[in-house]
Amino acid sequence: MAASPVKTTKIAVIGLGSMGFGMAISLARAGFDVTGADRQAALRDRFASDHGKAAESPAAAARDAEIIVTVVVNAAQTREVLFGPEGAATTARKEAVIISSATMGPADAMSLADQSAAQGLLYLDAPISGGAQRAAEGALTILASGSEAAFAKARPALDAMAAKLYQLGDEPGTGASFKMINQLLAGVHIAAACEAITFAKQLDLDIAKVYEVITGSAGNSWMFENRVPHVLDGDYTPRSAVDIFTKDLGIINDMSRAQKFPTPIAAQALQMFLMTAAAGMGRDDDASVARLYARIAGLELPQKSPSR
Repeated sequence: MAASPVKTTKIAVIGLGSMGFGMAISLARAGFDVTGADRQAALRDRFASDHGKAAESPAAAARDAEIIVTVVVNAAQTREVLFGPEGAATTARKEAVIISSATMGPADAMSLADQSAAQGLLYLDAPISGGAQRAAEGALTILASGSEAAFAKARPALDAMAAKLYQLGDEPGTGASFKMINQLLAGVHIAAACEAITFAKQLDLDIAKVYEVITGSAGNSWMFENRVPHVLDGDYTPRSAVDIFTKDLGIINDMSRAQKFPTPIAAQALQMFLMTAAAGMGRDDDASVARLYARIAGLELPQKSPSR
């Protein structure tokens, strides 16, 4: 059983979006001394008002930190918040551990690990799964790989953020590869769920009843069960945006081409997300793929009630 953290254990969480905010409050709730950083002042203020401290730059947040959690969009942003002019690596303690949670290709994770090592820092390739609610509950799934030393230093924080922690080996990049397999399935399942529910609408079925029947049948998936309610409610407030899957399925496309391995179903799902983004819905919830199908077919899906 992991030792209880003490207030002198300093953690910087870089990125206070829907996932990072939940991870930061889970760490604060567990007793860590947490400072959050984000480019958006409103997110910094939201965290500082109830849960800890906030700083404008990664460097300020990470001053003397022993653990740095990066929860940004991609590899490029991770590199910038760690190693840019105001990066966390410029002020963190030597041998601090970086818990890198952005979804990225394995080559980028390995490169970031090498750059971290060159600056005397430990690096844990630790992409996440579970959504904002589980992040806030400290109940994420974390798919991690890295050295034993990195795991040992990071484990108390990992235990505070995750219900399931998979230790997937000592090579950075392995965790990223596992996450991309998850993202392949997630993207395909979202696209399939959106196709199915709009096809049901085309057949003039009661789509709320379709949801009830399918969630009790063999055709159900976690994504169908989770995303179709957004369609039924007509609520496309982004929990996970379309643009996330244009990025992630694009990475899968690049990886499969490099491996000379065909991924035609993932490639088709990528095209559906790209078309949805091109139609102006890139920043909307990824269930917006259903709206694209509806536009093509001339269908009317439920609209969000003005009072909601």
